[in-house]
Amino acid sequence: MRFKYIYLAAGFLFLGANCTSNDKPAETKTNNTTTLQTPQETVSAPAFNADSAYNFVKQQVDFGPRVPETKAHAKCAEYLFNKLKSYTPNVEMQKGSMPMYNGKPVAIKNIIAKFGPENTNRVLLCAHWDSRAWSDQEKDSTKHKLPVLGANDGASGVGVLLEIARQLQLKAPQIGVIILLVDAEDQGTPSFDRTNERVEDSYCLGTQYWAKNLDKMKYSADYGIVLDMVGAKFAKFLQEEVSVNSAPYVVQKVWSRAAQLGFSNYFIFNRTTPITDDHFY
Repeated sequence: MRFKYIYLAAGFLFLGANCTSNDKPAETKTNNTTTLQTPQETVSAPAFNADSAYNFVKQQVDFGPRVPETKAHAKCAEYLFNKLKSYTPNVEMQKGSMPMYNGKPVAIKNIIAKFGPENTNRVLLCAHWDSRAWSDQEKDSTKHKLPVLGANDGASGVGVLLEIARQLQLKAPQIGVIILLVDAEDQGTPSFDRTNERVEDSYCLGTQYWAKNLDKMKYSADYGIVLDMVGAKFAKFLQEEVSVNSAPYVVQKVWSRAAQLGFSNYFIFNRTTPITDDHFY
């Protein structure tokens, strides 16, 4: 993700919403005033086991840096596919190729799992599973060309989604849920490469490939949520500008629900500057 290292955590980012569900706030008019009423929660949410999510993070990190076209990357792809396959039969590996910042092609492996595909109301949950090939934000310049292990930046979002998948297998959702694990999100132009520093769209290659081939997919979603860098200690999740502009109702819904659950110290009702991440494409 471009510029992501500026922030403590990128957190929850939102794709453009086409919310067709019926749980938008109702209006009550009294005299000349209008009051928004928050609807009662009617969906029974599955449980979530934090220890299980952390274990899923560890399983990924144990492979080593998941840089595309490496052995660790291939082993992790197989692990993620098989793990999701153990929770739902509706899993596919989307393979393709995209040009990197230097023009060289890189193989893409996106993993897509569907729960309750018969439901017409669907939510897309997304995280990237690759890790960056360079530690170009390190203060020590001698480490700039070393790969990033990516416990937080990559594995954390996937760990959360794997735990959600495990829970959805135990308790079928009342809506459709699509889990999308995208590849090559973090292979954008390294800061030490002055030749290609102005190359646009060098990040989020897996998502760009998925979006370009979306018309071939036989599914759609009402809205999407991207989880990236959600494992930082004492993380603070602000309302990112692209998300607020493209899906304001969804952002408000998630942050309000977090406040109701007592997590307002993590989900802050303040806006922050835009981030180039998977939700952007």
